[in-house]
Amino acid sequence: MSHPRPDDTPDTTAWCALQASLAARGERRLVLLEGDRENNLRWLSGLLPDLEIHTGIWTGPADQSPDPRLTGILPTEARKWLGREVSTIVWDGWQGNPPDAFAALSGALTAGGLLFWLMPPLEEWPRFADPDYPRTGLDHGGKHPFAARMADILADHEAVIRIAPGSADTPSPAIPQVPEQSFRIATTRDQEQLIQRLVRFGMGRRRRPVVVTADRGRGKSAALGMAAAELLKKGRQEVVVTAPLQQNVDTLFSHAREALADQLEQVSAGTLTTRSGGRLRYVPVRELLAVRPEAEVVLVDEAAALPAPLLKSVLLGWPRVAFATTVHGYEGAGRGFAIRFRQVLEQSTPHWQSVTLTEPVRWAVSDPLEALISRIFLLAADGSGSAGTKQSGTGKLVIEPWQPAAAGDEALSNAFGLLVDAHYRTSPADLRQWLDDPAARSWRARIGDRTVGILWCALEGGLSPELAEQVSLGTRRVRGHLLPQSLASHSGYPEAAVLNGLRVVRIAVSDAARRSGIGRSLVEAARAYTAEQGIDYLGTSFGGSADLLAFWQTCGLHVVRMGLQQEASSGEYPLQMIKGVSQPGLELEERIRNRLAGHWLTLVPDNWPGLEPDLLADITADLPPELALDGDDLRDLWNFANGHRGFQVTVPVLRKLSQRPGIMARLKGHEELVLWCRGVLQGRPWSSLQADRLCRGQKEGEDRLRKLVRDLVKDGPGL
Repeated sequence: MSHPRPDDTPDTTAWCALQASLAARGERRLVLLEGDRENNLRWLSGLLPDLEIHTGIWTGPADQSPDPRLTGILPTEARKWLGREVSTIVWDGWQGNPPDAFAALSGALTAGGLLFWLMPPLEEWPRFADPDYPRTGLDHGGKHPFAARMADILADHEAVIRIAPGSADTPSPAIPQVPEQSFRIATTRDQEQLIQRLVRFGMGRRRRPVVVTADRGRGKSAALGMAAAELLKKGRQEVVVTAPLQQNVDTLFSHAREALADQLEQVSAGTLTTRSGGRLRYVPVRELLAVRPEAEVVLVDEAAALPAPLLKSVLLGWPRVAFATTVHGYEGAGRGFAIRFRQVLEQSTPHWQSVTLTEPVRWAVSDPLEALISRIFLLAADGSGSAGTKQSGTGKLVIEPWQPAAAGDEALSNAFGLLVDAHYRTSPADLRQWLDDPAARSWRARIGDRTVGILWCALEGGLSPELAEQVSLGTRRVRGHLLPQSLASHSGYPEAAVLNGLRVVRIAVSDAARRSGIGRSLVEAARAYTAEQGIDYLGTSFGGSADLLAFWQTCGLHVVRMGLQQEASSGEYPLQMIKGVSQPGLELEERIRNRLAGHWLTLVPDNWPGLEPDLLADITADLPPELALDGDDLRDLWNFANGHRGFQVTVPVLRKLSQRPGIMARLKGHEELVLWCRGVLQGRPWSSLQADRLCRGQKEGEDRLRKLVRDLVKDGPGL
């Protein structure tokens, strides 16, 4: 590629005409600037000053921005722009290309917008050393199927304008025909109907939550803002909005402010106050749950980016709550949110309402950039295309190794769609990791040619003893190797990082094929692989829940660790389980489990005081039994159950009783399970138990526990 000639400058007239034409058509374009980065930046510096830029973004080094009107951000900060609007993006791919961030910013681009992407020539992408890779544990060696797939798609897509400044021929862009009637951003019929629905909901009966789902750019945030304004006009005094970040609600507040107009008394950051005293304000979700302000209506925007337990607390904490989220989203698969959260809604508020927006607002239906981004990142991946056993007849189930990077787009989309549907937070970054990680091992379940299940695993461990010891000391951390590093550093077993493990990253079975043993068959295929390859153990790490724990137990795995911090994505504590395969692996499993069992009763009250009783009971039952109850213990239990021995001095023995074989399994279905878990295992004070309506007071609670212990001592197993 030659260096730019003095006259190698962009035809600014043509590019301005392109911008005007796209705005009139309601379309956007990706401009792929291939080749030498310095050439491309000089070319951009000659073009951008003549373009109309309302809000622009630059992701490269601040001192190298090609136009002073561009706001510099780090690529990883793109999530902050969810719900906002930009007219121009200059993405410096030479600094790294995190897929979630790129897709997020593309969704903020409005009609007439141009997304300039600085990258090497397409033919070099399969081996491009993306600077973002080390952050994820991926390395630069070998081929990168994810980038190669992107290059194939971009090569001749109608939404892409390929420019190579400095080459022999740098053509001017083709100008699409301007339509007779220009596109304009206006309230769609979908939005109008949603606003009406939200106003009825906000003025209507309690416990009728609304869940709004839409693809990016459908104007759900704008509709929420206009509905909030209408509610204040109709007399509501306190409408609260929450979201992952305050920036996420900028569009909402902008439309609310415009709709209220001269009715506003005061405008401040995150708060609108009307002349009649009504107020719309933003409150961060954790502050909302901690302070619990009086609010007649609570609106939750970008709901899929918030942990499900927090959403449930909001749902149950206020009389009228509406949730809005993106269905095919880079902020964490909104469809997974819809599926998981639907269960909570059905149980807690069976009269909930669902609304879907389909018509785009920020761009026209014909916009080719939306289809391009969706295809590249599989934002519309749908597991329903992989029909389950009900649609697949009675064909034979086949479990086989599978290479996603070698699959066609339809098969890959169906498989990735299963992962999206099954997991609360699956994003384009996971797709890149799945395709590009050389340590990935995958299996699929199919009936005929239909994929009904997917298992994605990763080889981990195999560190040198010296490095494993440093990891155990906390002085080193190695990218990747999630499970062995956790067992080495947190559980204190450096040998877990020296041994080789196979960790289950994701498992998914199509909805129609569940409850038929396909998941267990996939896990068994992975276990057989570990045995064949001399791998020491099979393991998994997931946001702890009673149903997932039960599944992994049926697969033969056992609990070895529970994390002390709730996961940001799920709001649940990470639970780690393994199954030893080799002799060293079996010995490791036994040692870690025995040590955790010995520490369990001390760890629970201080670290997991709010853990759900069902999950706490199941984990306690899964651990190896500790020391048997001796004669003194049995006497204390008898005196507590049949006399007046104090509860506080008996707690150590009651906790010890919890670890006897069969006791927690028996308590699992008992009406006093919650009182036992909260009062005995988690050590909650009686005032807290009374406040949670678990007992009427200490005496009544103790009397119920005395009766329970009488039954356990009389009939309990292993006593």
